[in-house]
Amino acid sequence: MESESLYNLLQLPKVTGPPTEEELPQGEKKKYLPPTSRQDPKFEELQKVLMEWINAKLLPEHIVVRSLEEDIFDGLILHHLFQILTGLKLEVEEMALTAPSQRRKLEVVLEAINHSLQVEERQLKWSVGTIFNKDLLATLHLLVALANHFQPDLPLPTNVQVEVITMESTKNGLKSEKSVEQLTQCSTDKDQPAREYYCTLRGSVPLGCVLTQM
Repeated sequence: MESESLYNLLQLPKVTGPPTEEELPQGEKKKYLPPTSRQDPKFEELQKVLMEWINAKLLPEHIVVRSLEEDIFDGLILHHLFQILTGLKLEVEEMALTAPSQRRKLEVVLEAINHSLQVEERQLKWSVGTIFNKDLLATLHLLVALANHFQPDLPLPTNVQVEVITMESTKNGLKSEKSVEQLTQCSTDKDQPAREYYCTLRGSVPLGCVLTQM
């Protein structure tokens, strides 16, 4: 089966809408990916490359990831992927069947991953809560970080950015704000050290990135 056909078979579509006022407690925020962002070709390509990379790594374990949005949250995939990438063994239960045990396992696995990536906590774009709640953006940030660290030659599509709507529940109702989130580097040159990118937004139109040398 061709790679493209396999990806289309495995990537189960998920239709989601923005959270309602009843679903979002007052004072909390939640990011929402509109359909136009989900259908962006580069966004879809990023998921395809990451999924093929993970499935290739997990092939000896006979584990198949069918959806990055649905299959990563409980820590099982991340557990096996981390052990394969690092050669380290994590002392966590293999099969966590209840939500509390799945969350505990995910917490242990993410702590090990964050330590291995040597990313400061304030710089993390994912958390136990966001991964466990199947936040696709947080999951992609985590997987991109793993790929860049352990397999920097993986041909991830460059300058992948998506429009994100942040919903906030206030005493006056739901408030929304648009922004652009950067998922991969602006430059194809991954060997350039210590670069940062900045993205600007005018209305809902991304103006691209400006690279600055640190």
